[in-house]
Amino acid sequence: MTCILVLNAGSSSIKFAAFRGGDNDTLELLQQGQLAGIGSTPRLQAHDAAGHGLVDRTLDIQAVPDVAAAEVVVNDWIATHLGAAPDAVGHRVVHGGVDFRRPVRIDAAILDRLAALSPLAPLHQPFNLAPIRSLLQRQPHLPQVACFDTAFHHGHAPEMDLYALPQSLIAAGVRRYGFHGLSYEYIAARLTGVAPDLARGRTVIAHLGNGASLCALQGGRSVDSTMGFSALEGLVMGTRPGNLDPGVVLYLAQEQGLDAAQISHLLYHDCGLKGLSGLSGDMRELLASDSAAARLALAVFAHRVAQCVAAMAASMGGLDGIVFTAGIGEHAPGARAAIVQRLGLFGARLDAAANAGTVGVLDIAAPDSRIALRVVPTDEELMIAQHTFKLLRS
Repeated sequence: MTCILVLNAGSSSIKFAAFRGGDNDTLELLQQGQLAGIGSTPRLQAHDAAGHGLVDRTLDIQAVPDVAAAEVVVNDWIATHLGAAPDAVGHRVVHGGVDFRRPVRIDAAILDRLAALSPLAPLHQPFNLAPIRSLLQRQPHLPQVACFDTAFHHGHAPEMDLYALPQSLIAAGVRRYGFHGLSYEYIAARLTGVAPDLARGRTVIAHLGNGASLCALQGGRSVDSTMGFSALEGLVMGTRPGNLDPGVVLYLAQEQGLDAAQISHLLYHDCGLKGLSGLSGDMRELLASDSAAARLALAVFAHRVAQCVAAMAASMGGLDGIVFTAGIGEHAPGARAAIVQRLGLFGARLDAAANAGTVGVLDIAAPDSRIALRVVPTDEELMIAQHTFKLLRS
């Protein structure tokens, strides 16, 4: 038996999952959970593969002041509960830059190269790397594998990824990368079983969560994505604005007097659904509200998704179907309906009864819909575990 631990670290939480790998290259989920509220009110939660709770405990803030400390707590919990330490650890790393096109085993030199990419993802990369650095120091011989959100998007045609900027800036790495690649890679593989026609065809995958983007999937490959240089571009998100006239940033600096740190905080934390509604960045709260501001935020969100679906279709020369995934995509029928309503030009028609479902794989297209409409749950942790297991065995 091989035990694979998957860590997905953010600024204030670390999601984790443990898998058991066997001789037939299959992986079995053992448990998963998260340690949230890092640095404020740490809370460890975990459940087994059947969904039965294993732990729900508030921790002392002194014991979990940062992400590196959280990794120690998670590792100790896994080792104690499973009776053995993991044989390898797989990590979600948001940015792989132009060089990292596939998962890679991490050593000190690789970690330094990944840290150098932090300016390209300042609110993600440092936190992704913190548990890696902690483990390297404490257990230098434990295999660790970095799996990149950007890797799935390598291979785009140049016109998809280049901004109209001087070549010197492009050479410095200012270009479109695309993110959520681990989710898209999982969905692309899943479609071969649940909807092979979509796997072979021209499909837009809508990863809609607090962070949101679209991927143009053609023949199982990413050919375009709405996210670009950073995780700010593209769709309206929970607290991020999506596409924005660069002149707005100049206005904030020149007329409003905001410095770079203040602008960064505004764009990452106070815009999107939260900024539009003045209420919340949580789609569940907006759908439950009858306020005009909440309805406006939902309308802007749905309009931008529909608009970008059309852009992705243009990149593929047509559209055969749409797959909704991630938190909003999987669990918010109202948001799905608002989006599909705006896609009449593609002949999209929703089956209201089917769309009311919120769990599992769903076919939500009406019989007269000219394009397929599906809901397929994503599993980034499993994708990371598969990459880690494969690299470990090789």
